[in-house]
Amino acid sequence: MTVIEATHVQTTVRMRGREFPVGDMCWRRAFAGRPAEARRARDFVGFLMAGFARADDMVLAAGELVANVLQHTRSGLPGGLFVVEVRRWRGGAALTVIDQGGDGEPRSRPPCDGFDGSVDELCALAESGRGLLTISATASWWDWCGGPAGRTVTAVFDER
Repeated sequence: MTVIEATHVQTTVRMRGREFPVGDMCWRRAFAGRPAEARRARDFVGFLMAGFARADDMVLAAGELVANVLQHTRSGLPGGLFVVEVRRWRGGAALTVIDQGGDGEPRSRPPCDGFDGSVDELCALAESGRGLLTISATASWWDWCGGPAGRTVTAVFDER
């Protein structure tokens, strides 16, 4: 069963020393922790963000965050779940993905280039490990909280 919830909220949220408005609308949907659900999660975000200048960036971020959830947390195990939340306010929006936790912490891969301008070819040719780097490049900012029992990753997109 898929749960979709929409609520009106008027507040700000403080996350690691940063505050952002979360007024106007908030939508939340739970997804089964299966690879086929990644497309549904992207479609959910794309539908809600239609007309927002940074909708494509948010859909890209949703794909990256869901891929991380499925690959690196218990949400990707049989019977696992993850939740996607979209908040939209005048001048911006936030995408949050909540998982069931795991052993590691969300972290960006270090750059493949050295201080001397050289490039580590194995690193540069790796097929994974760039999701949070992509989010860092497209979101206004992102952060996470939680631990082994569950994590929340939020990416904020200011309207340009």
